[in-house]
Amino acid sequence: MVRGAIKRVISGVGAIAIAALVTIGVAPAAQAAPKPAAKPTSVQIVGKDINGTLIVDPTDGARLFDTLLAEVTWMATATPQTTAPAADKLGPKYTLTVMLKTAPQMVYELYPLAAGGPRAHRPAKQPVIGKTVTDGWFYGRLTMSETLRVSGVPLEARPDVVAGGIGGGIGQDLNADELDPVTGVNNFLGEMRQLLLVNGAVLVVIAFGLAGIAFLIRRKV
Repeated sequence: MVRGAIKRVISGVGAIAIAALVTIGVAPAAQAAPKPAAKPTSVQIVGKDINGTLIVDPTDGARLFDTLLAEVTWMATATPQTTAPAADKLGPKYTLTVMLKTAPQMVYELYPLAAGGPRAHRPAKQPVIGKTVTDGWFYGRLTMSETLRVSGVPLEARPDVVAGGIGGGIGQDLNADELDPVTGVNNFLGEMRQLLLVNGAVLVVIAFGLAGIAFLIRRKV
């Protein structure tokens, strides 16, 4: 009788374990992240001392293009960080339009020479129909002026803000997603959610197994 009870306990725990493992395998798939948006294909720059429109795309170098994108794309969903500075403290304005083929996606205004450090503005009015964002001002990256300069904007060289020192180039060979803090946080939260799902499923297996053993033992007693 005891041997039969042990077999039933093992069978019950095994069935529960299999069900839990199936749940572990299915849950992350069911909550898979949505398909990422298409990557921009070019960036248009207009502003002071630029004749016409300056266009930067991957044919100018993937490293340069990704670095230029990284200067602005993090602001797409970010919360504004500061108020609008006085107009006479902003310096020259350069308007960047992020393009997807021939369709403009987002517009940003950059002020690399603003007093107190670079500033960036995200206008509430955006080119995508039906898309509205909160008008906001941000502290720009210290690399803003040098990134714009190597993209073709006539600005004075600032090798002191470029990783690697004089002649070191613009940082490391990273893509825009790796430099985007919003994307980094989303990826981290996604990984943590999957980890919690796995740990939760393991605890469920253990709890059901112990409950099954206790129930069968009580029946025999």
